Amino acid sequence: MKEQLYTIPVNEAFDSETECPICAMYDSLEQGALEFTLGPSYMEDDVRMVTDKIGFCERHIDMMYEKGNRLGLALMMKTHADRTIVEVENKKKTMKLPKISLFKKSEGSAENSVAAYLAELEKSCFVCDRINGVFDRYIDTIFYLYKSDSDFRSKFYASKGFCNKHLRLLINAAQNQLDEKEISDFNNRCVDLYLTNMKRVRDDLSWFIDKFDYRNQDAPWKDSKDAPKRMIMKQNSVFYDPNKKA
Repeated sequence: MKEQLYTIPVNEAFDSETECPICAMYDSLEQGALEFTLGPSYMEDDVRMVTDKIGFCERHIDMMYEKGNRLGLALMMKTHADRTIVEVENKKKTMKLPKISLFKKSEGSAENSVAAYLAELEKSCFVCDRINGVFDRYIDTIFYLYKSDSDFRSKFYASKGFCNKHLRLLINAAQNQLDEKEISDFNNRCVDLYLTNMKRVRDDLSWFIDKFDYRNQDAPWKDSKDAPKRMIMKQNSVFYDPNKKA
């Protein structure tokens, strides 16, 4: 492959005890992107030029606020607001009024340049862009190792499976990454791996619920204490590291 491969982080994710190795890889990239954005880089002209233009999504602006560098975040938010105000003022000059008809619904929404600009702004995020380019290479690397390294293939199927989102990602990516004869086997084995581990976490969750019955108050928790967090990860791709202290 001409593109850079990321065999170390991919192998580390599949070596971990996570409920979804791909969530673990994404979380590592996300934390790195947040640290970069809130570090000294926000004072660099080339970085600020981009953050001023595209801003941040709801998820990442909230995470950045919780990181604690309020001054750095305030500076980025202020200059992004300056840019947004100028853009809206300029686009307001060319904004078309809706075409009102007694017989048809308003046709003006598609022609409103302010609304179109704000819609694009909602979809853009500096942190997401920084993550996604490398994350795509991670997915390429998974398939590269899957096809070329028998040890990795064994490790892949010995993992705890994947969340809903990343099972779908693997199935879709397989269409372009694997030979036609390999796709069916890969998809079937991935789904079986997903189901086996989803049922395992479901059963842990069931016991977690049963533990609140007074008749089970003296029974052991088994592996159920963190079952809600693990099921959230399976269903909603919210990363949970069982080895990290709360």
